[in-house]
Formats: sequence, C-alpha cells, structure tokens
Amino acid sequence: MSEAIKPALALLRDGEAPTPALLDQAFAAILSGEATQAQIGAFLMGLERLTLTSDMITSGASAMRAAMTRVDTPFACIDVCGTGGDGSHTLNISTAVSFVLAGAGLKVAKHGNRAMSSKSGAADVLEALGVKLELSPAQCAQALDEVGLVFLFAQAHHPAMRHVGPARRELGFRTIFNLLGPLSNPANAQRQLVGVFADDKRGPIAHALMRLGCESAWVVHGHGGLDELSLSGPTRVTALKDKTLSELEIHPNDLGLTTAPLDALKGGDAAYNARALRELLQGETGPYRDVVLLNAAAALVATAAAPDLTEALARATTSLNSRAALSKLDQLIAFTHRTPS
Repeated sequence: MSEAIKPALALLRDGEAPTPALLDQAFAAILSGEATQAQIGAFLMGLERLTLTSDMITSGASAMRAAMTRVDTPFACIDVCGTGGDGSHTLNISTAVSFVLAGAGLKVAKHGNRAMSSKSGAADVLEALGVKLELSPAQCAQALDEVGLVFLFAQAHHPAMRHVGPARRELGFRTIFNLLGPLSNPANAQRQLVGVFADDKRGPIAHALMRLGCESAWVVHGHGGLDELSLSGPTRVTALKDKTLSELEIHPNDLGLTTAPLDALKGGDAAYNARALRELLQGETGPYRDVVLLNAAAALVATAAAPDLTEALARATTSLNSRAALSKLDQLIAFTHRTPS
C-alpha cells in the first residue's frame, strides 16, 4: 500500500483536483507498483469525475516517460498515433500513414499497441503483415537508421503499465491512461499527429504536449467521432507551433478529396485489415486511400515537414504512387526477420 498516493485520494474523495506535485506523487506510486489495485482504481475513478486538465495529462505522461524503456536515436523522429477507443472499427489508418510518411523521407517512430476496443490495433495488423514486433531498443534505433521507420510496441517499452492493467480491466471504462500513450513515445518523438476519441480532450492534450517540450503537433478529432482526420466531414484541430496553440478546421474538400461515410472505412480482423493495407500501398484507390492521404498530408504539415496541405498532399501522393511507401513496408518486414531476437 502506498502512502504517497493518499493525499491525492483524499482530495479526489472530496471532488477536488490534486495539485501538480500530488499528481506526480500519485502517478509515480502507481507506475512503481507501490500503489494497490484499490488505490489505483480509486485514483482513476476520482480523476474521471473531474474536468480533464493539462496538469493531469502532463503529470501522467511525465511519469510514463520516466518509467519507459527508451530508444536512443540521433534522429528527429515523428509519430502518428491515436488514443483509440473511438468505437469506429475502421481500417488501420495511422499505421498506413506511417509507411506513406517514411516513403516521403521522414524518420517515423510509430508507437502503438494491440487492439483494446477494436478488432485490429497497430500491432495486430503489422504482425499480420509479417512484421516481428519484439525488437530491443538498439534494434529499434537500427531500424530507424536503416529503414527510416520502426514500430515501437507499447507492451515492450512500457513495462510499468503492468501495474495498472488489473484495475483498468476491472473498471471497464476509459481512463486517463487511454490518453497517455500517444504522449509517451519511447524514441522521444518531438513532432506528432495525435488523434483523440473526444473533442473536449484536444485542448488539454495540446497544452500538455507543449509543456512536455513537443516542437510541433496537431491534435485532431474527426467528424463522426474519429480519432483521425475524417473523410465524412470536418476535423477540428488544435495546432502547436512555435510554443503557440491555434485552432483550425480541415475538410476533405479543402484538399480536393471526395467525402465518404465512415462505413466506407469499416475494417475487420487483423488479416482483413492487413490485406487492405498492402493493397492500398500497391495502388488500390478509394476511400481508404483518400483518408490515408488526408492524414498523411496533415501529418506532414503538423510535423513541419511541409509548409501547407497542398504541397503535403502532393508529397504523400508521390510516396504512394512511386511505391516508396510499399517499399518501406517490405524493408521493415525484412529488417525484423533478419535481426536476431
């Protein structure tokens, strides 16, 4: 049982927000394994009763970063990652975007996990494509150097999360930990596109990214509740650039893309989604290609790799049409199979 978490629990019991220092104490106690499951559950439930703040997210992400297994790399990496939990069960969008970005010449440290609420998370679809997930930190750094892309399997890099798992499963609803993964990239990606499952999370997460030292980012919530930029309507964006936050709205028509209902992106299990992803990289057209291009263009602007969406869309399209994105998938598969476990 943890004494360090008790002051935060006392405030939460009374419906009051713990101070940043008490939040730091509480998250440290949780991720060290010192807190009991009852204390963890009470803490998470207490936070859910309050309005989410950047203090809460910053404290939690800082604790996760302190406890994670890092990947040391000299490269300025980018990450494209959603919180998940939007209930849309779409094809894997951000994973496909990662290959498009790598094909456009960026160093991509794609952080992700197995599915929690969907049928196919990033880890599931990559495994179905033939990518081996378990790489050492040194091998991850080598992949970034040689391939320009690596998948950072959250289970391998955040061992402290095993202390939180039982309480989260028993609670059975989303908690603040659903928001912290995209802010805890093991390769310290300083430029990001982050999708969130609820629009009221955009502001606090963007503020937290700024406080955590992120150089540039877009935090997005798409039409239809998507934690990606959406083809079905406008996407709301909180943009971080030069330590300043701004609000904007992106519609697929702004880029000359055709709108499509969310059902047009409906996915299946890992094998189904893997086939669709490879077919996309091989030249398949349709709504899946369009939503990947939309998100890739946004990521290029969000990470300061392109000055505007028009140029960004052209670069993303070239990556697909030239098969550079497909080549990155094949290179990653080959790398993980020739690298000893």
